[in-house]
Amino acid sequence: MALISFVVPAFRVQGYLRECLDSILGQPETDIEVIAVDDCSPDASGDIIDEYAARDQRVHSVRLSENVGLGPARNIGLDRAVGEYVWFLDGDDWLAPECLTEVAERLRVTRPDVLLVDHVRTHWNDTATRSAMAEVFPESPGPGTFRLRDRPQAMHLLHTAWNRLVRREFLADLGLRFAPGWYEDVSFSYPVLMAAHRIGVLDRVCVNYRQRRAGAITRTRGDRHFEVFPQWHRVFHLMDSWGSATEALRPAVFERMIWHYLTVLGNGQRIAPELREAFFAQITADYERWLPAGGYPVPDGVEGIKHKLVASGRWRTFSALRAASRVRDAARRRARTARRTVGPVARRGARLTRDGLLREYYRAELRRPVDPTLAVYAAYWYRGYSCNPAAIYEVARRLAPGVRGVWVVRRDRVDTVPAGVEYVVAGTPAYYRVLARARWLINNVNFPDFVRKRPAQVHVQTHHGTPVKVMGLDQQRYPIGAGRMDFAGLLRRVDRWDYSVSANSFSTQMWDRAYPATYTTLEVGYPRNDRLVTASPDEVRRLRAEFGLDPDEQVVLYAPTHREHLPGYRPPFDPDRFVQALGDSGRLLMRSHYFHDRDRRPGQPRDWERVRDVSGHQRVEDLYLVADVLVTDYSSAMFDYAVLDRPIVLYTPDWEAYRLARGVYFDVTAEPPGAVASTFADLLDLFRTDGVRSDAATKAREHFRARFCTLDDGRAAERVVRQVFLGEPGERSTRC
Repeated sequence: MALISFVVPAFRVQGYLRECLDSILGQPETDIEVIAVDDCSPDASGDIIDEYAARDQRVHSVRLSENVGLGPARNIGLDRAVGEYVWFLDGDDWLAPECLTEVAERLRVTRPDVLLVDHVRTHWNDTATRSAMAEVFPESPGPGTFRLRDRPQAMHLLHTAWNRLVRREFLADLGLRFAPGWYEDVSFSYPVLMAAHRIGVLDRVCVNYRQRRAGAITRTRGDRHFEVFPQWHRVFHLMDSWGSATEALRPAVFERMIWHYLTVLGNGQRIAPELREAFFAQITADYERWLPAGGYPVPDGVEGIKHKLVASGRWRTFSALRAASRVRDAARRRARTARRTVGPVARRGARLTRDGLLREYYRAELRRPVDPTLAVYAAYWYRGYSCNPAAIYEVARRLAPGVRGVWVVRRDRVDTVPAGVEYVVAGTPAYYRVLARARWLINNVNFPDFVRKRPAQVHVQTHHGTPVKVMGLDQQRYPIGAGRMDFAGLLRRVDRWDYSVSANSFSTQMWDRAYPATYTTLEVGYPRNDRLVTASPDEVRRLRAEFGLDPDEQVVLYAPTHREHLPGYRPPFDPDRFVQALGDSGRLLMRSHYFHDRDRRPGQPRDWERVRDVSGHQRVEDLYLVADVLVTDYSSAMFDYAVLDRPIVLYTPDWEAYRLARGVYFDVTAEPPGAVASTFADLLDLFRTDGVRSDAATKAREHFRARFCTLDDGRAAERVVRQVFLGEPGERSTRC
């Protein structure tokens, strides 16, 4: 029997579930089990649970055939638990490192019925807010245990299931279960405290309570918030059935009920304006129904006034006071904003630059109708015709001939646009006109901040790689790698997305957490990889001939990634020594990251006959097709090249430094697509001994392909076009 059974329900938490499970399984205390319950989640949460269960015997997967909700899912996990204590942890929260050592020690020493632990609210912008622990217990509560009647202030700690561990036998004897519906914690957490004989408090932060930007119940408007009332009714019915044992606690519980109701009502993101009066009326009804005979401790100040208005049912007065408070707060915000912007506004108004005139032209174009036949394409900050947008453009010309596609390119990249492809040059009036009036905007990065999302426009974010390094909001935890990134601006750009194209389930999971917003995910594979699937042997032979490569030569493509945190960094790679290791029939193609437009060579080889810099080649898919082997480090190139099922070598001389400074989503050296070399000498040995094609390397590539390449069937672009342009039902689309 384990000391602690973690029950982790999972529903639409694929972007966060790995962090949750890792935070549990990575603790020094190992006397645990994890019952992870997939509540028929429409995303990949269930697959993630199965993955963890397959590699760690402490994890038990439970897959439900229908969605039952958080409370019943917890009950199902509880029924399977065998631990002495049960800890209900939500799938989007996570434990603080090494907290379990102290938790386990307290449990073993004091044997409480309930152990309350501290938490922090961790916000999407990487800030944290402390709990009420310090206010509730100004002095450390110490290791002793108590009953709630001796320290009723414990009820002022957040009433959730995840900030308390409960002795399983005590819970079974009590017969307490989670009720269905929203706010299910209420009818569990308060009764548990009231019934416990031994309550302990550990004033150590153990749980990171994630405050999600999108998708959380607390940020969802609707009438389901009325479900808070029956949850509190259940609490009082239980107290009635328990009789005198809890009668002394009734005033304090009543005060918590009214406080909670007012908290829900006061949150503008929960109760819509048209429902507020009815919600207030229900508060008044419950006030009259459950008011203790001897009264209760009414709060002081403004909160006390709210309680009195509830007691008398004075909705108009309550609403007027709230409106006045909001007007006052808004005025203060406007005053602060005006003080910050008056200088810059005055300076901007002093002169109209050419850019300013063009922006005025753009705003004028925004008032004209959207062109229902126009689609605008762009890639890599207007570097030319390439990547996923190019693949979508080509299929759209065939399947949606009524759509006119126009590309945006930089002036210095005009010569890279294929013949017959219509384009506009960035920064020209035509550029602003098509951005303002296009029905569709397709890009593998974000359009500039000035671009406005019109109601009739559809933004398609195709991305340009499966992420190894952390992206988006996750970069906040790695400030060295993030540089001066404007995360608020990033979110404004993300909010323009209607669709996010995903290459695989793993990417979908990471995009969910890195870019939280209300777009629709198209998990269809990467359109640019369609060509890798459909290319014929004749096309490969033709491409090799165009590159001057003989059929019997072994061609290696070396494509390292960019290090944002190390400007000018070049991996320790000697092209001449490398081609010597390849032998007489070896050729090396070197491609630097697209950020290095003006400094492309990753080395300075002497043997230019056998080494070629292909950084300027527009279509990287051509390079994949002609290469027999790929050598890379942490680049997304490995995921694309794996589609070809050819050998891949990871050359990772700075893995630990990169992982710590830049941040990564998974350890590519532990789950590689092939052989791994951490030094240049090791890399040379792999090619001298043909270790790149060893059985171990082949098996690693098979596992990698099974995880990341299952959607690459040559039809990804078609799936995007059919759903986005033609409005056909999607095969693999999920709403975030």
